[in-house]
Amino acid sequence: MIHLYKNNGYNIVLDINSGSVHVVDDLVYDVLGMMNDGKSSEQVKETLADKYPAQEIADALEECEELKKEGMLFTEDIYRGAIDHFKERETVVKALCLHVAHDCNLACRYCFAEEGEYHGRRALMSYEVGKQALDFLIAHSGNRRNLEVDFFGGEPLMNWEVVKQLVAYGREQEKIHNKNFRFTLTTNGVLLNDEVMEFCNREMGNVVLSIDGRKEVNDFMRPFRKGAGSYDLIVPKFQKFAESRHQDKYYVRGTFTHYNTDFAADVLHLADLGFKQISVEPVVAPPDADYAIREEDLPVIFEQYDILAKEMIKREKEGRGFNFFHFMIDLTGGPCVYKRLSGCGSGTEYLAVTPWGDLYPCHQFVGEENFLLGNVKDGITKPEICSEFKNCNVYAKDACRDCFARFYCSGGCAANSYNFHGSINDVYEIGCKMQQKRIECAIMIKAALAEE
Repeated sequence: MIHLYKNNGYNIVLDINSGSVHVVDDLVYDVLGMMNDGKSSEQVKETLADKYPAQEIADALEECEELKKEGMLFTEDIYRGAIDHFKERETVVKALCLHVAHDCNLACRYCFAEEGEYHGRRALMSYEVGKQALDFLIAHSGNRRNLEVDFFGGEPLMNWEVVKQLVAYGREQEKIHNKNFRFTLTTNGVLLNDEVMEFCNREMGNVVLSIDGRKEVNDFMRPFRKGAGSYDLIVPKFQKFAESRHQDKYYVRGTFTHYNTDFAADVLHLADLGFKQISVEPVVAPPDADYAIREEDLPVIFEQYDILAKEMIKREKEGRGFNFFHFMIDLTGGPCVYKRLSGCGSGTEYLAVTPWGDLYPCHQFVGEENFLLGNVKDGITKPEICSEFKNCNVYAKDACRDCFARFYCSGGCAANSYNFHGSINDVYEIGCKMQQKRIECAIMIKAALAEE
């Protein structure tokens, strides 16, 4: 199968199974569209006879047939037949999301963690529980050397001393077990200071800084508990932090909602503040939430992605480009086959740990008792849940099997699927449509910049 679309004046053809991308003229675009519909060469020639010269049609058909032979168009899906082997693969735990704080000093309106409580009680992770979590990760990581630990919340800086102690413990264990920890941190910035920045620059492989964009947007959705906005406090800190990290190995990460479907302005606002690594993502919320993205919002959202893509091309050519997480796509290599088929590895390779040591498939399942896997002391006590996640892949989902985006989104988020359909083997339809649009824009940007 191939996927054809037009964007920003480019005719783009994606060979879904090989990942080959072609920028073509109108004739080849029309020819490939008809071939994709199953038309024969004679039918193509007859249908297009009034639009293009006969010899040019014949030449285009010959060119397309040659690309087919070279494995760059209409390639077969070599993974579909191997999915049973994929499901039987051995997995090890390679990443933990440590909920060091089920508490927060902000009251974000869209917070899936209920201001850090996750359907439960406020709590801070003890050093002992954190140590057990790192020991669990090491013990279940097999021969894998590189391990990842994300300090998460709530707001992890509310438990900063434990974060520092756990990093020190992890560094000690690296030498003993021949492992390499990559620590990361997600913070709202309220408690960010020079000491935290210095420590993070020394120890954290990546830092996520939460801000939604323009002051009025951020302060409406991310206020303090008494209602005051957080923008004026955090922006100078984030700017200083980003510069101290040489504009690398961090993200300013925002969320857009029904209230700011013109989110391209928020992305560009963050770029104008000097940030080079930006991620502004759509909220995922119950349909009855006032801020939820709705089907009728999609045309405006698609237009915003187009606006953003064009502006990013312009700025890149002017020497003032920036990275937008959802437009970052690797057309030459990309993730391994396993990741392309199953995504983030939640429930198998990636787990979340609560302040009291309970294990869940990921941070978005925390508090959902049906997905309680075990704890860091006793290990996995419900392996059948892990097996369910292990079998979750693009071929287990009806909506994914023939979707052009399946090897880029890897089937989407299991938590979103569960929250909207009660099953991890379904999809969040609105999210799928936005993902498809983002992939189209990302490929178009690659095509535009390749002209230079």
